[in-house]
Amino acid sequence: MMAGTSLPPDHVVGEIPPNYGAATIEKLAINAVMAGCLPGYLPILVAAIDGICDPSFNLYGTQATTHPCAPLLIVNGPIRQALGFHHSSGAYGPGWRPNATIGRAVRLVLFNIGGGYPGMGDMSTQGAPSKYGYCVAENEEENPWEPLHVERGFRLDQSTVTVLAAEPPHNINDHTGRSAPEILTIVAGAMAVTGANNAYTGGETLLVLGPEHAATIAKDGFGKREVRQWLQEHALIPLERYSHDLMIERFGSVPDGPVPMVGKPDDLLIMVLGGPGKHSSWVPTFGGTTKSVTREII
Repeated sequence: MMAGTSLPPDHVVGEIPPNYGAATIEKLAINAVMAGCLPGYLPILVAAIDGICDPSFNLYGTQATTHPCAPLLIVNGPIRQALGFHHSSGAYGPGWRPNATIGRAVRLVLFNIGGGYPGMGDMSTQGAPSKYGYCVAENEEENPWEPLHVERGFRLDQSTVTVLAAEPPHNINDHTGRSAPEILTIVAGAMAVTGANNAYTGGETLLVLGPEHAATIAKDGFGKREVRQWLQEHALIPLERYSHDLMIERFGSVPDGPVPMVGKPDDLLIMVLGGPGKHSSWVPTFGGTTKSVTREII
């Protein structure tokens, strides 16, 4: 496994809370072996761990919270094809070695180096299947816009991993929409829920469009900017869905009108994933106390 990187075994990538164990290259390699990774996967694991150790990700908070968030890994660039990542039908699911084992390796690192065991370091009330492993690769080939990593300032020929403290995906089913506004009306309804942390603390969320939905939206002349603006204006939570006491606690007063799920356009990440079928998904996050981080895979 150590042949997958030129970094020395004692190089510390970061410290993993809540125990703040040192994530050395050697320890990452050990956990990668236990997860079933191949040596070529190690640079992705290193980049992902470096990303979640960025202070803006707030790994301590996401590890220890009662919320069910888990680090979602989004892989972009040529490494997807080189290592055989799957990004079409069933892309969130099992069955493809890079997706499954790299996601699992991250969780083992959080366990074995960070001490984030359920009921001890990890206080998530119910947990989530995504806490076993949560790794996808964008379907760049069917993305009508620029892929996520290019939008974030990287070149198309660079490989990256983006980490996001995310809930499991919430399915968005729309088989009737024939235009961008029709599809986005259903998306807005799926997003405007009070159960998500983002309904109270704002922060980033992720819209994962299936290729068919993305193609229809793009055909109407909508780019990512237009999608974000439309959802900022329409993904609104009516005040009657909040209790009075909760509004006072969370907002300090009763808001003047409906609460937008997209506080500002940059809060909504957009990517394309999956295969045939008119389904997309929305991925809420830990909320306004965490930020996604993108790292180049070297």
